[in-house]
Amino acid sequence: MTMIPLAAPPDAGVGHDPWWVIGLKVLIIFVLLVLLTLFNIWWERRVVARMQHRIGPNVHGPAGLLQSLADGVKLMLKEDLMPKGVDRFVYVLAPVIVAVPAFLTFAVIPFGPTVKIPFTDTYTRLQLTDLPVSVLYVMAIASIGIYGIVLGGWSSNSTYSLLGGLRSSAQMISYEVGMGLALVTVFLFAGSMSTSDIVAAQSQHQTVSLFGAVDIPIPGWYAFLLFPSFVIYVISMIGETNRAPFDLPEAEGELVAGFLTEYSSIKYAMFFLAEYINMATVSALATTLFLGGWQAPWPISLWDGANSGYWPVLWFFGKLMGFIFFYIWLRGTLPRLRYDQFMKLGWKILIPVSLGWILLVATVRAVGRETTFSRTTLLVAAAIVVVLALVSMVLPGKPKDDKTAEVADGKEFDAFAGGFPVPPPIVDTQTDSRSKEGSRG
Repeated sequence: MTMIPLAAPPDAGVGHDPWWVIGLKVLIIFVLLVLLTLFNIWWERRVVARMQHRIGPNVHGPAGLLQSLADGVKLMLKEDLMPKGVDRFVYVLAPVIVAVPAFLTFAVIPFGPTVKIPFTDTYTRLQLTDLPVSVLYVMAIASIGIYGIVLGGWSSNSTYSLLGGLRSSAQMISYEVGMGLALVTVFLFAGSMSTSDIVAAQSQHQTVSLFGAVDIPIPGWYAFLLFPSFVIYVISMIGETNRAPFDLPEAEGELVAGFLTEYSSIKYAMFFLAEYINMATVSALATTLFLGGWQAPWPISLWDGANSGYWPVLWFFGKLMGFIFFYIWLRGTLPRLRYDQFMKLGWKILIPVSLGWILLVATVRAVGRETTFSRTTLLVAAAIVVVLALVSMVLPGKPKDDKTAEVADGKEFDAFAGGFPVPPPIVDTQTDSRSKEGSRG
């Protein structure tokens, strides 16, 4: 965001744009996110329809492109109902708390390098602003949306809404932990939390020497160098945005519509808008941190002008739309998980694996700097540790004894005998049957 004179280097810093450039960028980002939401809704309906051998929207506009706009206008003009007994102030405030942070997170996402604004002599970077802790800013702003969902479910004065809000809070908090841990290794490799610095760090290709004989080139993208972190982040971002197969807060078979049950009209539209913008946000963050950001992919990167001018914007949104398609593909193929399975995946698998991976990466980097071990040896050792950990997770555990709750000696069990309710004692049916057979003998 710096106004760069004509003779200034293209890598001049950001943060000192004139007011009209800042206003122009804010307007472009806002309009872009709204249009991207309308397109993603149409694209999702078309792709899922093709997966299910249906047609999808095809009436409003060419190829049905105006269907999302028609749905938005319908929600705007629909009667706004408010149930009795709701907390009016919190009920109205909750959609705003969810929608506003969704727009703010794109402030630190870089779309491209320094370019010249058409019809002017002003140079600026294709990024609203940058911070030394840009990634932490995104995580902090994204966490604010949790409050809106919880408050919306609580203020609706509905059991379904309350349960949906509680589910969503537990889900988003648990998967934000896994998402944050997945990014630690990126910080270790890049040496910075600035989104621009992380994109620049991925522009350098890496080489791995195979037993000192063959040098294997590896792209500088952290999706290759830090593949476990990339997988953990992708799983966490789906759970963070409450999307299928992790859409448990809005499970219509159990909770009608979850925290959205009592909302309609413009308030419902704001929740809907925030969901799709959050999808774009986490996809843009994944593109920036793991897929080289606006850097051109191979073989386009062989072209000298691929990473200059406005071309990087095309590469950035191509990668972003790839993640959006992945979202749609999951929704059309996978069934919804059970809630206990979903929470177990977050707390008992993703978080421990993330901690172990962080320890492994930090150890490899520290040993590589302080000792004379080759990088190949360290990478082979790390790969062996990862494979052993995965095998240990796949191996079946010790089978549990089948136990059923039975009352000893056939006497009636009083759960409130001690003054508070307790479950009946568990008796091992196998041991009991063997004792009965022994008594018969």
